[in-house]
Amino acid sequence: MTDRYASFVQSGAGRTLVKRLGLPDPPRLRRHTPGDPLLTGPALLGAATGGRLAEPVGKILAFAGVEARDPLTIDADARFGALVYDATGITDSTDLRQLYDFLHPHARSVLPSGRVIVLGAPPAECGSPREATAQRALEGLTRSIGKEFGRGVTAQLVYVTPTGDDGTLTSLESTLRFLLSGRSAYVSGQVVRVGAGQAQAPADWDRPLDGQVVLVTGAARGIGAALARVLARDGAQVVALDVPAAGDALAAVTNEIGGSAVQLDLTTPEAPTRLAEHLAARHGRVDVVVHNAGITRDKTLGRMDADRWDSVIDVNLSSQERINDVLLERKLIPAGGRIVAVSSIAGIAGNRGQTNYATSKAGVIGLVDSLAPVLREEQISVNAVAPGFIETRLTARIPLMVREAGRRMNSMSQGGLPVDVAETIGWLAWPASGAVSGNIVRVCGQSLLGA
Repeated sequence: MTDRYASFVQSGAGRTLVKRLGLPDPPRLRRHTPGDPLLTGPALLGAATGGRLAEPVGKILAFAGVEARDPLTIDADARFGALVYDATGITDSTDLRQLYDFLHPHARSVLPSGRVIVLGAPPAECGSPREATAQRALEGLTRSIGKEFGRGVTAQLVYVTPTGDDGTLTSLESTLRFLLSGRSAYVSGQVVRVGAGQAQAPADWDRPLDGQVVLVTGAARGIGAALARVLARDGAQVVALDVPAAGDALAAVTNEIGGSAVQLDLTTPEAPTRLAEHLAARHGRVDVVVHNAGITRDKTLGRMDADRWDSVIDVNLSSQERINDVLLERKLIPAGGRIVAVSSIAGIAGNRGQTNYATSKAGVIGLVDSLAPVLREEQISVNAVAPGFIETRLTARIPLMVREAGRRMNSMSQGGLPVDVAETIGWLAWPASGAVSGNIVRVCGQSLLGA
């Protein structure tokens, strides 16, 4: 679906009109192409007094081919692809001034589609109330930067558990590689938590899913098809699943990527067992389960019949629970496995005429919250993404004015693409991201809804 306004804004006449009238100004986003460098310029790396992550982050950046510069040795007119700050040494609200001193002089030196990343300590794991207070304050800072800097610049906060665990550092690397790259073009204002857990760095970061068996439900079209392509590009052996009615479209996707197709209605009683038996017979395991299948049956609650309610809850939420139960019971998801579910900002903010859908998507968030601590003992991570307005055939049917509002009410002033959701899920599916668990990552361009 073409965003004609965004295309017009890129023209000479459009640029003039936007400036004169103060209209939304959608930037041209930097998206990932295999072989791209992580950044278009060097990174400025700073740290608060007593920070514990600057040294390992410096090594991660160097290994990833990013030039990291010291704030004390740069030229006044230097431009940067990213500002990265280790705020783990901040233990009191008065220490927050150190962040201002780092960011203020360089706020205008970030290149278009640049990145701002602040690294902090999880408030719940801080040693004192004052430290927890100061660390929680970082969320307001990064979310505001995401709304201020413009030009496609994103801002994120990454809380890193204070361990010397190799899995933590590996997942910190995977997280930085995602957030610095074009893969995260439509992700901004987010808080990511990196904990302790099993994580394995790939031999080749351009193919971080080599040798991995990945199940994708709802893979025939839209976000699901983009998912299958991105995961296959990253080296995965993709098992693509959809309902029999979508068989032709599903076959086209799997033929394109060299994956395998499973035609199955997940709402039937025997579906979880049949799926488990297929995975066991063909692959012996499934390293990653991506719950993408979903439907909408919109009506206001007073006009909604029971079938609309039941079908949406069953497909979007209950089927995920049933599949997880069987796959986990049969030990088909090994240690180091990952589960990624697709929620929605409707599950965070609600949406008129979508009580069934919003309920199901909020339930997906509940699934992540409840499973993450349980599966930590099994060394299995579970996360969710929550897309905002994504340009698909479904959003193309939305009335024009509502569609335009959905596109413009975010820091990017535009809708996202299916590939933006797929890239985010891809990062959470990497073996290197195994210590990233219990997260709900919004792919919404920092939407104003539910912020």
